[in-house]
Amino acid sequence: MVQTDVCVLGAGPGGVATSLQLAKLGISSILVDKAVFPRDKICGDALSGKVVYAFNRIDKAIFHDFNAKKDIKADCWGVKFIYPNGIDIEIKMGKDLTVEELPFHKPDGFISKRIDFDNFLVNYVRKEDLIDFREGTHITDIKRTDNGFILKDKKGTTEIQAKLVISADGAQSKFAREHGNIQKEDKHYAGSVRAYYKNVKGCTAHNHIELHYITEFFPGYLWIFPLPNGAANVGLGMRTDKLSKSKINLKKELLRLLDEHPRFKDRFDEAELDGKIKGFGLPLGSKKRKISGDNYMLIGDAASLIDPLTGEGIGNAAISGRFAALQAKECLDANDFSAAFLKQYDKTVYNKLWKELQISTQLQRAFQYPRLVNFTSKLVHKNKRFIEILSAMFTDVDLRKKLRNPMFYVRMIFNR
Repeated sequence: MVQTDVCVLGAGPGGVATSLQLAKLGISSILVDKAVFPRDKICGDALSGKVVYAFNRIDKAIFHDFNAKKDIKADCWGVKFIYPNGIDIEIKMGKDLTVEELPFHKPDGFISKRIDFDNFLVNYVRKEDLIDFREGTHITDIKRTDNGFILKDKKGTTEIQAKLVISADGAQSKFAREHGNIQKEDKHYAGSVRAYYKNVKGCTAHNHIELHYITEFFPGYLWIFPLPNGAANVGLGMRTDKLSKSKINLKKELLRLLDEHPRFKDRFDEAELDGKIKGFGLPLGSKKRKISGDNYMLIGDAASLIDPLTGEGIGNAAISGRFAALQAKECLDANDFSAAFLKQYDKTVYNKLWKELQISTQLQRAFQYPRLVNFTSKLVHKNKRFIEILSAMFTDVDLRKKLRNPMFYVRMIFNR
């Protein structure tokens, strides 16, 4: 048996952010993952400004080094929403730069395959003396004790006794389900498929991530996220309750749309599928949940913190992971790991993220009505000021405060 104050389950970006922040605070931890890195992780692969922000708060060297890794990421300078009526609205992140100016400025976001990005982060963990990193360790047996948890692996070779468990083991988290009582709810969950393609046409030099809303696949969307060398992460996503009613096979629908739909058939006529189309689930942050309890905290996807509109989860995983590490220090200082003491973690996370998650939830619900979406797109498309403000908000991690006020929309629509 190995004893530790803090055990972190899962070495994705959220778990790594947690352990690295703990190490910066002088706290040792055991970080466990069932995989051996590098390993693939089914995801959209987009790294927003929130990801950069969260890791910069831990160690600015991380994204300084990542920015130099030209072979494993594409710099992203914006988001493009393409509506059912064909109107597209381009949200630029940062300055409005020409193609010639791009090499001289740091982007606000990136697209990087998780097999590459997660392995890049794990290499920082391997250098840290205060992190006992145990990859290839599949924890299957978790039991409560009077002083925390005992965790045992599938092989029966590892047994960890921890005062505090931080669950960062993703959407299918066994810990979140069995000890955090986080259950799948179809209206707060999305089904998705992801594929990698080579030789995709039409991606811009600014590498805008594209979210396509299509009449025959409403209220879901198709995404195209550009990767280096003409490759792209391409997928479909739809809320699970809507998906069940439509009885759509996501893998077949993705292939059909890319082959037949006017928006995509020319762009993909020479594209090659690279590997298999893979499915994954997204626990959405459209419902406030209890994300801590006696001797534990949940972070990221395990805490159902995925953005309901865009499906982005890495930023919220890193932010909640950092907050979990800061709360862990408070617990250790006070020698108090009770649910009552850990409630402060829930407050901190939701104070930072809940307003933004609510806004995304409201927009997601509005996007269930094609006529409303088409009508709104026409208004926004003509309103340059509105687009400029939205562009600024995409890099504002302080909850996009202006979006909370209904009068903001009235003024924007009427150009006041």
